Amino acid sequence: MVGASWYVVATNWPAGGMPWLAWPAHAAALTATFLEITTRAFKIQASARAVRLNLKFSTALRVCLGGDFAAAITPARSGAEPARYLILAESGMPAGGRVMVLFLELFLEMVSLVVVCAVLAWMFAGRGASARGLLALVSGYSTFVLVAGAVGFMLSRRNANGPPPAWARRIGLGAGRWRRVQHVLRQTRSSVTLLRDARPGMMLLALGGSILHVCFKVAALPALVFLGDRAFAATMDTLAPLVLYPLALFYGGVVVPAPGGGGFIEGAFAATLKGAIPVGIFAASLVWWRFYTFYLYIVVGGLAAGNAALRAIRRSSAITQE
Repeated sequence: MVGASWYVVATNWPAGGMPWLAWPAHAAALTATFLEITTRAFKIQASARAVRLNLKFSTALRVCLGGDFAAAITPARSGAEPARYLILAESGMPAGGRVMVLFLELFLEMVSLVVVCAVLAWMFAGRGASARGLLALVSGYSTFVLVAGAVGFMLSRRNANGPPPAWARRIGLGAGRWRRVQHVLRQTRSSVTLLRDARPGMMLLALGGSILHVCFKVAALPALVFLGDRAFAATMDTLAPLVLYPLALFYGGVVVPAPGGGGFIEGAFAATLKGAIPVGIFAASLVWWRFYTFYLYIVVGGLAAGNAALRAIRRSSAITQE
């Protein structure tokens, strides 16, 4: 990732030297990052309370940050959910509650993406085929996850117990693998059953927090660009690529197997946004955008994950001594 950033910066170095973005740009981007983390933690806390689970805001914040750290250092962000699960376990939440909170977090994320994409499609209507394509990509990803969850729930009603059916054997799912699939199906069924009894008011609050967190996630780059170069006019045409392309990179980069995108994010940023950002601040925009949306999460998330791990070790040592 550092190598990719270095290459993009070196090939786009401005003639007058490397510019430093004005402090209002950094203040705005840092504020957007803070609000993104805060609203996401609120979403997790409200989700837990919607299904009558007590979760402190500080714990929800650690869940967010620890998951961000694990997602950043594992292939295809695969470590995010296990890390969140372990932090919830360290807080003392029962196993069923942990699964339910993580299920709701993912469900609300997908719903909020569909809502945000629908609003952006209305805002940037007529701004070109690229806008429609990017919004279709992100909303299609969200719809796929929601449909996959619905299919899993339907399967759980008939196939959560017993030997593997004929179609499962035909695709290579033996008895051992099918038991693991059944375990996931039973968890899905119990999560959806609990969701039926969720408090509607708290669910709406959680959804609102999820929508806001997506909005703040994509606000960092426009803040850096428009406040970094005051001469660059902020119009719907100039705003569209600064919002739509980062949204696609955030959620499209999940399919890249290398941790943190392995340089794909930086390369795609240069390929898609080179003509949308003033030349004088393009290199600086990439560096600081990645800092406020990725590297800062590694630092803060590492502290949160480390503190949770140390508390778990101390607790285990105390139990052993007793």
